[in-house]
Amino acid sequence: MNKLEKSDPFDVEALRKQVSDIEARRNASREQASEPTEINAYARQIAEQFRDGTRSPVIIIGQLRLLEFLALFSIALIVYFFAPGDGSGPLLVRAGMAAIASALTVACLQLADTYTIPALRAKLRLMPRILTAWTIALVLTIGLFALVRGATWAMTEAYLSWFAAGALFLAGERFLVAYGIRNWARNGIMERRAVIVGGGEPAKELIRILEQQADNDIRICGIFDDRGEKRSPIMVAGYPKLGTVAELVEFVRLTRIDMLIIALPLSAEARIFDLLKKLWILPVDIRLAAHANRLRFRPRAYSHVGSVPMLDIFKKPIRDWDSVAKRGFDIFFTVVALALLWPLMLVTAAAIKATSEGPVFFMQKRHGFNNEIINVFKFRSMYTNMADPTGKAAVTKGDPRVTRVGRFIRKTSIDELPQLFNVLRGELSLVGPRPHAVLAQARDRAFGDVVEGYFARHRVKPGVTGWAQINGWRGEVDNDEKIKFRTAYDLYYIENWSLWFDLKILFLTPIRLLNTENAY
Repeated sequence: MNKLEKSDPFDVEALRKQVSDIEARRNASREQASEPTEINAYARQIAEQFRDGTRSPVIIIGQLRLLEFLALFSIALIVYFFAPGDGSGPLLVRAGMAAIASALTVACLQLADTYTIPALRAKLRLMPRILTAWTIALVLTIGLFALVRGATWAMTEAYLSWFAAGALFLAGERFLVAYGIRNWARNGIMERRAVIVGGGEPAKELIRILEQQADNDIRICGIFDDRGEKRSPIMVAGYPKLGTVAELVEFVRLTRIDMLIIALPLSAEARIFDLLKKLWILPVDIRLAAHANRLRFRPRAYSHVGSVPMLDIFKKPIRDWDSVAKRGFDIFFTVVALALLWPLMLVTAAAIKATSEGPVFFMQKRHGFNNEIINVFKFRSMYTNMADPTGKAAVTKGDPRVTRVGRFIRKTSIDELPQLFNVLRGELSLVGPRPHAVLAQARDRAFGDVVEGYFARHRVKPGVTGWAQINGWRGEVDNDEKIKFRTAYDLYYIENWSLWFDLKILFLTPIRLLNTENAY
């Protein structure tokens, strides 16, 4: 990829004014977990440029593998159908041979290291390696079937036609892929966006190394540092310091950032630890640049951004193909649930309408993925004039605000069924940490003030049901311990996620709902 593109020319004087604001915010130290720090106007302007997501290289490479397998398989079947011959072998045998050769080709291309972004960008340089992988895969397959079934001249003609057609496809397809990836790189569609934490010389050296790598796919979006201008200039290697670390948290929530790179030496242990306590709640990769550290670990301890060694501190949960699988899981089981439960939902809607005035549905603002505010659907369970859209006043046992129908649907969790529509809209997942109201409290204290790292539960989409709920942590939160245990279970779920885990929680949910002790 071309060298990193910097933002438009920066107004240094405007930046200096912003620095004064940054200093004021830092000295005021008024940041609280429950109240995100407001970022300055300049940082917000930069954030607007990165609101839209990018294409994941991992997903693109996976799709390319599938495309090449299916294309080579189809080419084989077409050649067998049209090529002259003696009709050797049933179609099933030919299809099996085509599948084996196509799979071997993909495996050989993987071993030849042609499924990397730098390799995919090369139009002609790696073509000999690609054609060699195709030749090896085809020769191995033909040899295997020749030993089992024998060979005829007619079959050899078909094999030669298959080889030629496959080679032409791979050459043309890889040329087009290289053109497409180069175009996406220029347009910023396929890049990894990074923010550097920490300024000064370490950050300057890191940026220079990254910029010198022609195939680097990192786009630096800015620098954040708590230190003043004397130790951390407002411009580092042409990139602006956008604010403090507290402002960085809000900046990441407004953008689609892929990673945070901490540009500090390992010797600054206390400062790194303090940064991680603030940043680990974000759904991004957090890496420590190790290019300037004298202390060296085994090669396997490092990941690399280009040629820059990095120590992985935190990884974004449920990423790339895992996120695709989870989304497919959500859609499939949500459609099944709606097909089975729509009569119950109609009866519930009719009962609500018949027994109290007001709408059937109730919408409440809650925290979603990455702390975004979403509108969550529920069946209305309270009298309309007593409803609390903020969720600040939690429902208690015998609460007079709850209707007769409302008591029943809350105990049975039927009131949560409309959230299936939130799942289809992509705002919720079927399984995940339950979304809490934006002003939810435990004894007049916001949840974020009670539990350190509370907002780390927003690193994944919230769910209709969750690991905490099936373990008994549902209903009113009337003391600090309840929200602490809920958060602990939610974080365990995030760190140990798998589709099997989701399936287990999903099928245990109806059973655990029979315990209505804390639901009212």
